[in-house]
Amino acid sequence: MKSFALHFVVVLAALLTGARGAAYGQDYAVGADVSFLAQAEHDGVVFKDNGVAAPGLQILKNHGYGWIRLRLFHQPSQLPNSLEYTIALARDAKKLGFKFLLDYHYADDWADPGKQPIPKQWQGKTHAELVTAVFEYTRDTIAAFRDAGVLPDMVQIGNEITNGMLWPDGRLPQNWDNFAQLVYAGVNGVDAGRGNNPRPRIMIHIDRGGDLKGTKAFLDKLNSYQVPYDVIGQSYYPWWHGSLNDLRGNLEFMARHYQKDIVVVETAYNWRPGNYLNRLPPFPESAEGQRAFLDELNRVIMETPDGRGKGVFWWEPAVEGDLTIRGVFDDHHDALPVITVFDRFTRGR
Repeated sequence: MKSFALHFVVVLAALLTGARGAAYGQDYAVGADVSFLAQAEHDGVVFKDNGVAAPGLQILKNHGYGWIRLRLFHQPSQLPNSLEYTIALARDAKKLGFKFLLDYHYADDWADPGKQPIPKQWQGKTHAELVTAVFEYTRDTIAAFRDAGVLPDMVQIGNEITNGMLWPDGRLPQNWDNFAQLVYAGVNGVDAGRGNNPRPRIMIHIDRGGDLKGTKAFLDKLNSYQVPYDVIGQSYYPWWHGSLNDLRGNLEFMARHYQKDIVVVETAYNWRPGNYLNRLPPFPESAEGQRAFLDELNRVIMETPDGRGKGVFWWEPAVEGDLTIRGVFDDHHDALPVITVFDRFTRGR
């Protein structure tokens, strides 16, 4: 009887563990920010995998990627990431079964911790007018994605907003009240634009991957305004954001303290020397070192307590120019070893 009972407990535990593992795998986002991909292919770039030409999205899909992230600028003049361009790229991805994270920059160009410029069309507006502009722009663009059949599955309200957004009106730490109202306006715009469709998950994206103290200061203050959101997004580039142990400690803290899902929504590593020319790198800046970095980073995220680590997004696998060394394709646009990191999780089904 004791032997039977023990066997039953072991089998039951195995079944429960398997069920948890299956559920965890299904909602874990393996993603890439491919905002430049359509432009590269339009300009004649032909991506390859082991020398065989294929669309870039298909190559990512073949290697276990299930999410794309696309940034949206208000009225871009230098970069391609307009509403029309983004809808078209989202359509291509949805046809292949990708889920879609939309990254609002609320700017005409790059918005990040060092700059959060107000769109040209919004300059000179009062704070109340900016709140209305954010709401209406978010509502109308979400409705455009909805009507095109590519409603995002997740939406970032701003990009790396640790220092606020729409400067100077929503700059932090000076203007927390203004900033919170602008974020609220974005969240409300998503709700107003989605119609009767399920609400996309809302992400708050900051750039404090390995910085527990900075993360706590920002999120504690944001949460004091009761801003509704579902997911914490972190950028993590080791040359800026600390060691993998720093990231691990911050993931553990966020999971337990905030009890929200967490995604490392921007990461990358060089496949040839670039960021560690005068200091020792955590991994070699080589093709194999790049693969080893992503493999270990993914392991750290998946070990986040309570299953709160919900995914990782590579920043711009198809980027051209000086940042090509952070992509996942070599100078001949052939896929590098890093593309294979998720194969073992998705193949053999």
